[in-house]
Amino acid sequence: MQKLYNLYILYFFINIWYTRLKKNLKFYIGKDGGFFMAGSSYGKLFQITTWGESHGAALGVVVDGCSAGLPLSADDIQLFLDRRKPGRNKISTPRKEDDKVEILSGVFEGKTTGTPISLLVRNTSQRSSDYGEIANYYRPGHADYTFDKKYGFRDYRGGGRSSGRETIGRVAAGAIASKLLLMLGIRLTAYTRSIGPVTINDSRFDIQAILETPTCMPDRLASEKAEAYLDECMKAHDSAGGVIECRIDGCPAGIGEPVFDKLDAELSKAIMSVGAVKAVEIGDGISAAQHKGSENNDAFRMQDKEVIKSTNHAGGILGGISDGSTILLRAHVKPTPSIFSRQQTVNRQGEDIEIAIKGRHDPVIVPRAVVVVESMAAVTLLDALLVNMSAKVENLQKIYHK
Repeated sequence: MQKLYNLYILYFFINIWYTRLKKNLKFYIGKDGGFFMAGSSYGKLFQITTWGESHGAALGVVVDGCSAGLPLSADDIQLFLDRRKPGRNKISTPRKEDDKVEILSGVFEGKTTGTPISLLVRNTSQRSSDYGEIANYYRPGHADYTFDKKYGFRDYRGGGRSSGRETIGRVAAGAIASKLLLMLGIRLTAYTRSIGPVTINDSRFDIQAILETPTCMPDRLASEKAEAYLDECMKAHDSAGGVIECRIDGCPAGIGEPVFDKLDAELSKAIMSVGAVKAVEIGDGISAAQHKGSENNDAFRMQDKEVIKSTNHAGGILGGISDGSTILLRAHVKPTPSIFSRQQTVNRQGEDIEIAIKGRHDPVIVPRAVVVVESMAAVTLLDALLVNMSAKVENLQKIYHK
């Protein structure tokens, strides 16, 4: 009798727990009891939700929280998308896509309406047959195995949601965020800092070269050396990684939160969410661990009645809050995992096999990811600015007090 009573009590508490779990996860549980894929939305007030797969009909993004009255056209967004689209040069995948954006909602007579902005980019150059054989095995360095373990199946055509083409939605949203930030006097500049062993020389920094070199390096000599290195990689059926640097100029002091939502933490999360990024640095980053306090601290001083810093080891953020100086971050990008060299892996039957991946792939991800890093930084900063509007009473008074 006691055992039956104990089982009843156990059933009672399990039922309560399950009921609460279903309530808490009501947005993620389908009618058949299965779970939807969460985690495709980012941001608090300026929120973006990306959708679509590499070899589906289209990809896109819904941007919610954009202020009304922002002049916006498809051309504004296309400028950003053209920076990441494939097939532009020999160090980019030969997949040919126009990546033409269509604005489906949220813009009327050339200005944003304040309602959700829906953007669509159609896939026009799918060659799913290139990926047919990988349905039965796991590519090293890809999300094939982890998707199978999480969902029980996967879209193997080009990686589905884990494909680099998912970043189309991020870049389209970043174009909107960047335009709004520019109206506030804030400018973002991202570029390739290094590819493999080749690093730019800051004394040769040429901002125009970012858009003109195939590597997106602001140093034309370093770009030539990087291209030669990539030629060697391609001849060896291999790939390369590198580092993307992003500067944010004009950000006022006081943006960000002091605990869990620190500005550097939010930027790091946003950049780390880009598939190929394996590490993020702010300011001196990991090299700060090798410095003394006297070397790492940024001295304050006055200039034109404003507080400024003599150096910027902190990368423009102190205590999770912007300090008014240039925000500097770096994203470390892994080599392209799809390479033509033979590799060891396993198939879905649990057998050890050897493969050589076919298809159309970038020998280096870095140049096309430059605008992705810039876009995610823009989305994050704009969201932080909107959240910060309620930080002080006087901010609200400026808007609502008559």
